[in-house]
Amino acid sequence: METEDEAVGFLESVRAANPLARHNVYAYVLREGNRTRYSDDGEPARTSGLPTLSVIEHEELKDVICVTTRYFGGTLLGTGGLVRAYTKAAQDAFAAAQKVIQAECIDLTVQVAYPLYDALSHWAVEQGLQVVSTDFAADVKVVLRVLAGEAQAASAALGDLTHGQAQVTMGQPSFSPIAC
Repeated sequence: METEDEAVGFLESVRAANPLARHNVYAYVLREGNRTRYSDDGEPARTSGLPTLSVIEHEELKDVICVTTRYFGGTLLGTGGLVRAYTKAAQDAFAAAQKVIQAECIDLTVQVAYPLYDALSHWAVEQGLQVVSTDFAADVKVVLRVLAGEAQAASAALGDLTHGQAQVTMGQPSFSPIAC
């Protein structure tokens, strides 16, 4: 998510998916326009949206939205309980989420015969490389995303791994998301 329209669209999709929920508390931080927004969505002021925003800021995240949907279950939590509950919900969500960074990357398109695919796949996992796509046709074509500074070494390692049998094509550098 990079724009305010995307953030609002995501929020609206969560609201639409949970029409009986009492609250859809949210916070988001965007690099575009240095936007920071939050809403308590009917909870007492500063008990839900602001704690959610604090978690985002503590994690030093950008281009992210966190929405916590709450159905009233009959127990009043009080202001302190709400702050703790929303803080923990955001912390748990970010602990479980896969984080990505925006960095200068290069996509390597690797074409190999089927017998080499397993070795390529295991190697990519061991190296922590992001598999962008895999196409199974006459040969297997795998697109791997690597940091730009690591592309030459990865290409050379692929040659060694496949004993020169892989056809590796290096794409153009681009500012792209990559798993961290």
